Amino acid sequence: MLKMEKTFVFFMCTFAVLQFAQGQTTGDRIDLYFGDWHTSPSHTIRGSLEERDIFTRGDGLHPSQAGAVLRFINSYTYATLAPNASTAPARLDGQQEIYFVESGKGTATAGDQTVELFKNIALLMPSNLQFTLRNTGDQPLAMYVINEPTPPSFRPNANMLVRDENKIPISGIGFWSHIAKPLFVTADGLGTLESVLTVTYDPLTIGKPHPVPNEDTSDIEEVWTALYGTSIAMLGNRLREQTPGMALYHPPDNLTPHTNINPSNEHQAKFLYLARYRPHKTRN
Repeated sequence: MLKMEKTFVFFMCTFAVLQFAQGQTTGDRIDLYFGDWHTSPSHTIRGSLEERDIFTRGDGLHPSQAGAVLRFINSYTYATLAPNASTAPARLDGQQEIYFVESGKGTATAGDQTVELFKNIALLMPSNLQFTLRNTGDQPLAMYVINEPTPPSFRPNANMLVRDENKIPISGIGFWSHIAKPLFVTADGLGTLESVLTVTYDPLTIGKPHPVPNEDTSDIEEVWTALYGTSIAMLGNRLREQTPGMALYHPPDNLTPHTNINPSNEHQAKFLYLARYRPHKTRN
C-alpha cells in the first residue's frame, strides 16, 4: 500500500510540474518560503503568553532569510499560555489579531464579554478593545495568532467575534479537492486580510496547482499551515513533506505553482489558510 501511495504522489506531482514548468521560484530557494514554529525560539509577551514565530516581516519576492516574507500582515506566530495563567491586559492600537485554537481550554475577556476557547475556535480581537486571555485547563492553551494592521480610516468591530469551526458548514469544494470552511472574511471585520478559513484534503487527493500564469496579482499574501495530517507540498519544481505546525507562504511572483497532496489512504489532512489577494475596500 505504501508503494502505491508513493507512486500516486510521484505521478501527480510530475504531471503538475510539467504543466507549470515556467514557475520562477525553484530549487533550494523554496525553503525560504516554509516556516515551522517548532524550530523557532520562544519569546514572552503580555506577561505570560509564549510566542514562536512562523513568518516575520520581510520581502516576499526576495527573502533575506527563511520565513522573512510577510509584506502586508505584521506577524504570524504560534502562542501558548500555561495552565492557570492569564495574560496582562492589552489593547491593540492600529492592529488587530485573529486566534485559532489548536488545543487546550481557556477564556478571552474584553469589556463585559467573555468567550470560551477550545479546539477549533476562531477569535477576531478588534483594535481599541482591552482584553485578557486565560487558561482554565490543566494543559497549555495553544493557538495560531495572526496580527494584521488596520487602515487609518478602518472601523473595527465593537466586540470580539467568535466562530466555532466545528459547527461551520462546508462552503464548497474547490481547486479539485479543497474542502473549505470560512472563518472570517472582509465583511466580518478583517482589516488587511480578506479570508481566513480551514481547508481539508480527503485521503489520496491533490489540490489543483495554482496559479497558472497571471491568475494572481503581485499583491497577494497567502499562507497554508498544516494543522493535522502529513501532506506533500509542491512549490515550484520541488516537493517538501509538510508536517503539522509547518506553514507554506505562496511566493507572490504570479508564476510559481503550489499545491498539496494527501498521500494517506486513511487520514485527512487539514490546513489553516489566510490570504490577502489584492488592494480592496475595507469597512470604514
